[in-house]
Amino acid sequence: MKYKYLILDFGKVIAGPTTGNWFITPKFLELVDMDKLDREKFDLVRMRYDYLLSEKLTTQEEEYEMFTKYYDYSLKESGYPEYSKIIAEQIAHDFTYEYSKYTLYENIYKELDILKEKYTLLLLTDNWPCATNYLIKNKLYDYFDKVYISSIYGTQKRNGMFFDFPIKDYNIKKGEALFIDDNEINLEKAKEKGLDVLLMDREKLITKSKYKIINDLFNL
Repeated sequence: MKYKYLILDFGKVIAGPTTGNWFITPKFLELVDMDKLDREKFDLVRMRYDYLLSEKLTTQEEEYEMFTKYYDYSLKESGYPEYSKIIAEQIAHDFTYEYSKYTLYENIYKELDILKEKYTLLLLTDNWPCATNYLIKNKLYDYFDKVYISSIYGTQKRNGMFFDFPIKDYNIKKGEALFIDDNEINLEKAKEKGLDVLLMDREKLITKSKYKIINDLFNL
């Protein structure tokens, strides 16, 4: 099938988490003694504050304040013995203004060079304002006709409404666009909106899915 539009997720499609976890960043590992952190309790507390991650944010300053709260609450309430708000602030600052948390996939520029010749590329990502500067810094932004960052629009893919923005902006009709994401829930929402979908598995860890699986963008 010949598509006009290719809509890509960012996380685990363009870049992956350097440490294997989006929220346990290299700076987090530098400042927090993981041997003293009750990881199970930390993850439970952190999930309690996941609502913060859905706040509408349009600037990196707002993002920094949000992540300061997020790490402050999570470290303090999980009982980390060496907790201080300074640690939370430093992790949040690094998360927002530095980019060691991301690792680009090896062939991403080659992949996008090829795809740019064939499709109108759109990026649709559950992310924060820092992602825009990361894309610009790494010369990725101009590959995309438009970039959609969830926090700026105040919604996420799992809510379904996020897909309405590119569909409306480009008057996308059924069969005209292919959406690629690493999350099956997001693919289900995209299908409900009339998009065709593929499941990205860069690490080749998924053995079974109701969706067709690809391991890189060359597969297209």
